[in-house]
Amino acid sequence: MANAIDTITVNQTIRDDDNSTIMSAKETFQMGFFTPGNLKSRFLGIWYKNIANLTVVWVANRDTPLADTSGVLMFDANGNLVLTNGDNKIIWSSNSSNTVMSPVAQLLDTGNLVIRYANDSYPEDFLWQSFDHLGDTILPGMKFGWDLVKHLERYLISWKSPDDPSPGNYTYGVYLKGYPQRVVWKGSAMRFRFGPWNGVQFGGKSNLMQNMVFTYDVVSDEKDLYYMFKLLNSSAAMRMILNSDGDLKILTWTNNMQGWDNTVTLPTDKCDDFALCGAYGICNITEKTYGRDICGCLDGFEPKFSEKWRLADHSDGCVRKSKLLCGNEDSFQSYSNLKFPDTQNSWFDRSLTLEECAAKCLKNCSCTAYGNIDVKEGGSGCLLWFGDLLDIREYLGNVQDLYVRRAAGELGKRRFKVQGESTHNSEKKGLELPLFYLVTIAEATNNFSENNKLGEGGFGPVYMAWRLYKEEKFLDIIDDVILAWCNHFDVYRTIQIALLCVQPFPEDRPSMAVVSLMLSSKCEVPEPIQPGFSTESKLLDSDSSSSLHYTIYGLRQHPKKVLKMLKNVVIRFKATFLSK
Repeated sequence: MANAIDTITVNQTIRDDDNSTIMSAKETFQMGFFTPGNLKSRFLGIWYKNIANLTVVWVANRDTPLADTSGVLMFDANGNLVLTNGDNKIIWSSNSSNTVMSPVAQLLDTGNLVIRYANDSYPEDFLWQSFDHLGDTILPGMKFGWDLVKHLERYLISWKSPDDPSPGNYTYGVYLKGYPQRVVWKGSAMRFRFGPWNGVQFGGKSNLMQNMVFTYDVVSDEKDLYYMFKLLNSSAAMRMILNSDGDLKILTWTNNMQGWDNTVTLPTDKCDDFALCGAYGICNITEKTYGRDICGCLDGFEPKFSEKWRLADHSDGCVRKSKLLCGNEDSFQSYSNLKFPDTQNSWFDRSLTLEECAAKCLKNCSCTAYGNIDVKEGGSGCLLWFGDLLDIREYLGNVQDLYVRRAAGELGKRRFKVQGESTHNSEKKGLELPLFYLVTIAEATNNFSENNKLGEGGFGPVYMAWRLYKEEKFLDIIDDVILAWCNHFDVYRTIQIALLCVQPFPEDRPSMAVVSLMLSSKCEVPEPIQPGFSTESKLLDSDSSSSLHYTIYGLRQHPKKVLKMLKNVVIRFKATFLSK
């Protein structure tokens, strides 16, 4: 071609032997043949036009380099772009599924090479585009992720070396197993992953958003799941590459320096290496950890093999100190400022609340943790983890809370935090709800000898509480909504104390001073024996039995009334006993 233009028609070609190229309208990008580094092979690619050092952003024939300058790019009879060698053999094709008469190929100022109908420039009607077939580079406006309708994955493949664009050992894409996450792979092994998108940022890497060059668009619906860079200054040049060492680099061009400034490099440190500290291990690098072990275990866990751990071999990770009982006996500990664990063995539902999420996790023995999906507007959605928790690191600035399953009895007065509360107040707030169960049963103590009669069907509320306690199903008494608010060990301990208050002989019942001591300390609580039951009369009189009845049954049928009772009883109990 005599003059470079931005399009190729069916009557035009780009030939390597005459150095012909096409150029985008504003001369931002150029497409033609090039030789990288010291190689002799020739490739068809796209590069920045006005940047001195050759900066290639896309290569067509990565798998099949040309040995000489015989390459020709042209349209075939079906409207596909094809690249041929000196033997007229096709070594690369756009492989568009549609047969098109009179197509046009155009290089846009975004760096996107598109094939379209001659009179149709609407992006939704493009027949093919290079932005759907990524190399090692993401450019602004390029979708990185999935077209779920077409089942089209847009992902990066590194160059084999800085001078060889052949496919290398590393890939970077959106992994759809479990809750979607962005992952860098070396072969089939995870090298590094971002924490999941939380509606504001990617957990573990907030510094991606702390710049004056670009921002993110994140689209996730039934049709698409992708991320896209958007330039804050349209005149800037910016790109993300997956280099031949498996590092992700975000680079911005600086006119003053006439070079690419390395804005972000990932991974940033050893803690970004996937699962460095093993199962239930937590990685932390600060100035204070210099020269020390950067791996630790989550609370309630210990190194699986302590000797290997001391030798800085953390591959086996951590194990629980106490075995889970499963079911409602277990509880959760909340963590802030953590990168969420690997989500490939997770389940999610965007419609559930955090309280519903907690209840759902508690009912499944394989569920090891839960958290909100989105942190905007107070938080929403449910993310559950199953099996071991992997690849956790401390990360200041993460606004998501992770709730890790703990064995019954490990947390003492600590209860898992619900949305909007502070963990620092968990001991104080965790006491109030269990007090309600104690006081409402204890209120019946004075009338117990005369009034503990069997209810309808021969089963009174105290008997029902005792039976469920002995069957280790005591939390079945309590509504799931209430369970989501409180520490389950506190409930267990409180029911123990309440049952002591209804022992058959008055001398076996603790005084309220002893009750107060047991509630406010970690002293051992005696095992209650079966309360005494009578069949001589009717149910407890309404005044003395109403609160007890609601404790056992009313939580399911009258939650609003129970909450009102809770407030009044706790205030009265504190005023009477805890102030002494």
